[in-house]
Amino acid sequence: MHWKNNPVEKIKAWESDLADNHQKFIKANLRLDLTRGKPAIEQLALADGLDGILRGNYLASDGTDTRNYGGLTGLPEARNMGAEWLGLPQEEVLVSGNSSLSIMYQILHVGAHYGFGNTPWLQQSTPPEFLAVVPGYDRHFAICEKLGIKMVNIPMKADGPDMEMVEAQVRRSQVKGIWCVPKYSNPTGNIYGAEVVERISRLGNQAASDFRIMWDNAYAIHDHYENASELTNLMELCRLNGTQDSVFLFGSTSKVTLAGAGISFLGGSKANIKHFIEQMAYWTIGPDKVNQLRHTRFLPDFAAAKKHMKQHAEIIRPKFELVLRKLDESLRIKEMGNWISPEGGYFISFDSLPDHAKEIVRLAGEAGVKITPAGSTFPYRFDPEDKNIRLSPTYPSIEDLSMAMDVFVNCVQLATIRKHLGE
Repeated sequence: MHWKNNPVEKIKAWESDLADNHQKFIKANLRLDLTRGKPAIEQLALADGLDGILRGNYLASDGTDTRNYGGLTGLPEARNMGAEWLGLPQEEVLVSGNSSLSIMYQILHVGAHYGFGNTPWLQQSTPPEFLAVVPGYDRHFAICEKLGIKMVNIPMKADGPDMEMVEAQVRRSQVKGIWCVPKYSNPTGNIYGAEVVERISRLGNQAASDFRIMWDNAYAIHDHYENASELTNLMELCRLNGTQDSVFLFGSTSKVTLAGAGISFLGGSKANIKHFIEQMAYWTIGPDKVNQLRHTRFLPDFAAAKKHMKQHAEIIRPKFELVLRKLDESLRIKEMGNWISPEGGYFISFDSLPDHAKEIVRLAGEAGVKITPAGSTFPYRFDPEDKNIRLSPTYPSIEDLSMAMDVFVNCVQLATIRKHLGE
């Protein structure tokens, strides 16, 4: 029998027990944080070998003194690293500083204010729009909001964005791009299927000439298990379809080495890279090449990077398994929410019953567990169904994470039962 079919007195007694648990958590003065996908201290320590690795040798493979100005495209060896990362030839890769998010902002800023070979987006007759796959990454949405670019929600399906809706939207000339996190999407953990990637590669033939796919492959090598699913190479398909100028690709070592001191990669057609460098020359004299050299010495090839990430997986995997076990044990049979079990990445996306998420997050905060605000995974921080909650298991210790999840599942049950009784 489903719990809702129990006598009201029994449900009220259950609510009372959950409320008692909630008060105990409040009195415990917990200070637990599941808000952002930060690497744990143990993960950061895996990159301690970066310190002192140059041993006074600052010369790159082409003789560049990395301590000096210049080199907008990055060091040759760093571009080789990015090329393997993104699945591109070296000449289609630019290497920059610690944040790929900064490059994403700069690209949209260029499109909005200077254009991609035509009238800047903000000066065209109709205001620009971007397709936002939801639930998605709040910082992507914040860039559009900051630049005055309207966002249109596209639902995430098991194998990627709802392509029927995407293809219908891109025929409108004011649609200037789409945000994609194609592998272990933030926050759902989905991997885009081969058919979806192929259809995305053809969008440039259906959309305005200044339409751009923002392909943020942030979790390209963040597998939790061996023999993980591979992502189809988008740029190879774009070249076959003659749409190579419609895509920018991104990656970084932010969650591979040091979160605040890694290097980032931008991939694109030769024309797109050339255009971006022309704009880039106005705001920088060159990237931190010393850090690029450190990284290429520490991770000399892609195989070394993959090996390094296996050590990360040993730290992360037990945390994800703990969260999924707690959800399964406490909520699965009660049908109080839905979630998937990602094979990698940094997040677990939890969908409560509709109109419950804000109250669950409020209760959790009251009990000392910080969670990313409900609505954050949607543009303008508005989840129309008020159900999606992003959980970030990586940073806390196993012990703290276990306690945080005890609080969370109690809050889910308490909010759900109270709403049911209120109805």
